[in-house]
Order: sequence, then structure tokens, then C-alpha cells
Amino acid sequence: MIATAAFAMGNNTPGGQDNKNVEMNTVESHSEVAAGPTLDIATTAGNIKIRLYDDTPLHRDNFLKLAKEGYYDGVLFHRVINDFMVQTGDPDSKEAPAGAMLGSGGPGYTIPAEIVYPKHYHKYGALAAARTGDEMNPERKSSGSQFYIVTGKKYLPQQLSRMEEMSVQKQLQSYFMNLQREHMDTIRQLRLAKDTVGLENLRQELIKETEANVKPITMTEEQVRDYTTIGGTPHLDGQYTVFGEVLDGMDVVEKIQKVETDGRDRPVEDIRILSIKVEE
Repeated sequence: MIATAAFAMGNNTPGGQDNKNVEMNTVESHSEVAAGPTLDIATTAGNIKIRLYDDTPLHRDNFLKLAKEGYYDGVLFHRVINDFMVQTGDPDSKEAPAGAMLGSGGPGYTIPAEIVYPKHYHKYGALAAARTGDEMNPERKSSGSQFYIVTGKKYLPQQLSRMEEMSVQKQLQSYFMNLQREHMDTIRQLRLAKDTVGLENLRQELIKETEANVKPITMTEEQVRDYTTIGGTPHLDGQYTVFGEVLDGMDVVEKIQKVETDGRDRPVEDIRILSIKVEE
């Protein structure tokens, strides 16, 4: 059901929008590996081989540029959450003392979103761009340098079905809330006039418009297979730019995600990127 609180006769104001341990080196996804350049990430915990996707060219080219410049050399994995993801790429982390607040640093620019969904999704081993939240970043622009590698967990088919239902409702709700904001002047006038019939008629019109225009995106067979066999973080799908994946070295990512962390999810003992080299 689409929530319609703003149509109530009270003083409501419109609302705003808003385990798994796979022991393997190579990610055995059911989907084909997309074309793109490969790079080797050398870390203090071991090496990780990744491929960047050619169909997210802005993110691909930016990552290649930063890697070739040595931008990532010395940065920490500053945010690590077991059964979720490991995040890095904040230049402020290079010389950060213990307890320092991290996660806001970057090259001084953002990258337009390149969300190629459902082709690219948050399966185990996916490489995705970090970003600020929707409220301050409705266009979902990516950080210029910070990225994360997905670990996540495996899901049962019935769990995915429930998540899919919630996703569909969220898509409908988001569209309806935007329509509601566009009609707030009319809604306020009808409420002041205590015109319940007019409010109900408008509500029904907006619901019909929402249902006619929103074509919910549901999970593909590949997604279901991956999320039930190798795992991932499906609740992030369609919200962040996935622009690559790990080809080899998930044992290193597993090692990183299991280290002891402090209250801000930063590893107690620093884990660094030593270098990122583009394979010729």
C-alpha cells in the first residue's frame, strides 16, 4: 500500500524519502565477467586483482587515472564491516592517527552516477563507488576516489522475495511522494477547506499516476542465483554505482573484513593499499 499521510486532515507535513563466509580466491559468479581493464591492488594484507567495467566509463577512467598517479598508494581500509564490505580510498587516511574521523576525503570532485542496474549488482566481490546519502545527494553522485568491495552474505530465496517486495514498495512510494510534493499547494488548500472528497479524489489520481508510470525493477535469475550461492548485499542494488569486480584475491578481502575494528569500523591495526598497478 502506498502511504498517503499528507492527505490526512491533521497537521501532517509531507515526509521525506527516504552469514556468509565464502572461502575462495576467485569469485565464481554465475554472470559473465564484463569487459574492461584489469588492475592489481597490492595491500599489506595481500594482493587483489580487479576488473573495471567498460560500460561505466566515467568511473573506469577516473579510477585508472588515480591509480596511475599513485593516488591510492598508502591509503587505509578505513571502514570494514564483517559480512558487508571493506571500504578505502580516502586520501586523508594516509597519515591519520588512531581514532581520527575518516571517510570524508577525496580529490575535490564527484562523479555522475553510472548505475547500470540490473546488469551490475552487489554480488560477492563487486567493486562499487562510495557516496554521500540521498538527502544531500539525490543524484547519487559517487565519491571521486572512495570505493568498496562487497562481501555480504548468502540469502534464502524467500528472503530475497521479501526484499524484492520491499524494493517495489519503495520505488512506488518514492514516485508517489514526489508527486505529492508537486501538489502540496493544492493539498493544503483542500485540507484548509476540509474538503475530504477533493483530497480523496486527488489521492486516487496520484496513486493511478504512480502505478501507471512506475515499472518496478525485479531481480534477474542471475541475481537470485548469485545471492543464494555466493552472496552479496542486494539491499544496495540500484542505489550505488557498481563499476567493477574482483577476479582474484577474495581471500585477502575476507582477511580484511574479519580484522578487529573500533567503534567507527576502522581496523585497530592499519591495513593499507601499497599500490594499484594497471595490467598491460
